[in-house]
Amino acid sequence: MKLINLTPHEINLCGTRIPASGYVARVTSHRHQTGEIEVDGKSVPTYSITFGAVVGLQPEQDGIGYIVSAMIRSAAPERRDVYSPADLQRDAAGVVIGCGSLDSNYGC
Repeated sequence: MKLINLTPHEINLCGTRIPASGYVARVTSHRHQTGEIEVDGKSVPTYSITFGAVVGLQPEQDGIGYIVSAMIRSAAPERRDVYSPADLQRDAAGVVIGCGSLDSNYGC
């Protein structure tokens, strides 16, 4: 299977580097204020986010899989060709340096 990376950064999958394709899948969102809370004597607004359609996800093609964020994958449960990085590997400072597997919508 050929994997196309629809995230904005390179993916290191089990030592194989998959460059960003230049295309990024995103999910639309709408944010609206729901109220405010007081923190240390200051008023802080609170918001709710409603997620909408996935944009930038190419049509399904035989032999092609798309690497997207977990949010995008979850927003497209009907798609069996989308994968998101899993089993994240971190360096000593806690920075993600790779992943050991991919999550998919199979079985969902």
